[in-house]
Amino acid sequence: MSSNFRHHLLSLSLLVGIAAPWAANAQAPISSVGSGSVEDRVTQLERISNAHSQLLTQLQQQLSDNQADIDTLRGQIQENQYQLNQVVERQQQILQQIGNLSSGTAGQTQQASGDQNGAAAQAPAADTGANNGAATSGAPVQSGDANTDYNAAIALVQDKSRQDDAIVAFQNFVKKYPDSTYLPNANYWLGQLNYNKGKKDDAAYYFASVVKNYPKSPKAPDAMFKVGVIMQDKGDSAKAKAVYQQVVSKYPGTEGAKQAQKRLGSM
Repeated sequence: MSSNFRHHLLSLSLLVGIAAPWAANAQAPISSVGSGSVEDRVTQLERISNAHSQLLTQLQQQLSDNQADIDTLRGQIQENQYQLNQVVERQQQILQQIGNLSSGTAGQTQQASGDQNGAAAQAPAADTGANNGAATSGAPVQSGDANTDYNAAIALVQDKSRQDDAIVAFQNFVKKYPDSTYLPNANYWLGQLNYNKGKKDDAAYYFASVVKNYPKSPKAPDAMFKVGVIMQDKGDSAKAKAVYQQVVSKYPGTEGAKQAQKRLGSM
């Protein structure tokens, strides 16, 4: 036997040792390599080597498939993270809008009213005087008693022909009795009366005043709901939705929350 052939045979024998973990899948067991002629043993070693190569190929393919699955999962995770970030960003926008409602809506709507009517804080009184010269003189004279004057203003509300007088009466009441327990109701009625007349900016100002200044008043849930209605009437669905959600979360179980929930269900 030549030196080169012995070297080749030694190399194949070493390969048998390397391929030992996969020998069970080889076509000929290692124990039979030592029997038969040299050619048979070489053939058997080649079969074992081929089996080893096939197993390595299968393992490489499996690794490649696993890597593809990992890449797919990584892409799905990134997509889910993006969607989550979008949801969080939207929630932050809603919270900011709600914060604006509780802290700055009154001032914003007052400014908006000023842009349209001339002077925000005095817009309701100035506009009423312009449309009905007798409104101020027709309003009841204040008696100096908060209960009496409030009841007189309510009586004007019930008279459909004297709605402008009712607005003036409540405006005078708010100015004269700044510490009255009727103040939340007076502001609410100013909001409702202006809304009935189509003055939505003025109405939003008064409703927002109830929410901001008297958040624990029984009128607060309905006043906040009315702010949402006005936002929806003006075409700002996003802000209206944010206000409705705030009514539901802040005043659960109230009539205002129930009405807000109905509106949310239809948006």
